[in-house]
Amino acid sequence: MNEQPFCWPNGKRIAITIMVLLETWSEGKGPPYSVQTTNLKPGTIDNSSISWGQYGGNEGIWRILRILDHFKAPGTFCPNARSAELYPDAIKQAARTGHEIAGHGYLQDQLMIYQERDEERATIRRSLDILEKLAGQRPKGWASPVLAWSKDTYELLAAEGLLWHGEAKDISLPQRIKTPSGSLIALPVSDFADNRVLRASPRDYYDVYKDTFDYLYLREPMSMLPLALHAHWGGRPLMAAAFWKIMEYISQFPDVWFAKSVDIAQWAIDQQVDSVPYARRFFQQ
Repeated sequence: MNEQPFCWPNGKRIAITIMVLLETWSEGKGPPYSVQTTNLKPGTIDNSSISWGQYGGNEGIWRILRILDHFKAPGTFCPNARSAELYPDAIKQAARTGHEIAGHGYLQDQLMIYQERDEERATIRRSLDILEKLAGQRPKGWASPVLAWSKDTYELLAAEGLLWHGEAKDISLPQRIKTPSGSLIALPVSDFADNRVLRASPRDYYDVYKDTFDYLYLREPMSMLPLALHAHWGGRPLMAAAFWKIMEYISQFPDVWFAKSVDIAQWAIDQQVDSVPYARRFFQQ
């Protein structure tokens, strides 16, 4: 473990990651949540839900790309591989303009935790192969659909040569995890993705991230703030307005590092960081 004081590159005060999720469900299915409040009879194909989910590839991802490019902020795009097959131009554009492409399973309702080991390995490899063909390089990171990883997931990701997984819920800074197939850097996940405001106000998205940023920037230097957006919801104008506003606010501050997830992971590897316990940062040992 590196015992040197924790510090971001160039002494940056806070690291910001932006994860953009582009998701597709099985044939005849859409997102299990939406702005609609009336449920259809079981077994009915919900055309409205399917259409709502397709917005992400049709428009949402492009709007988010435009916002990120305006603020010169790199994002980490995590598409289901099926989404990448359906919307290849969006994936190519994201990769071409310097954003990271990471794995997110093949279908959003094909969960790793329900798969046998060999099936899970095949799903991971198939997903990475598809994304590599479109993006021009093999992904270095992964976020499991609905963050439902299995006992084998991390070992299988390490065996494929990945550097990071972005679904850690028990830490707020990078941490190295060891598996029989090698190590991965675990990165914290956002606790407040855009779908949390589906039936509330998109302003809540801005308020939550502004207040969190202010607290971390002032009170916990060398911290990390992960943001998350779903292209089919966060890419709609009513949500994009809140995302633009928070990007505009954060960008005013000096010493902010907008980083891709792979940048954070590679930094942790280069600095030989195993973990950064909160107690070690702010309490005398």
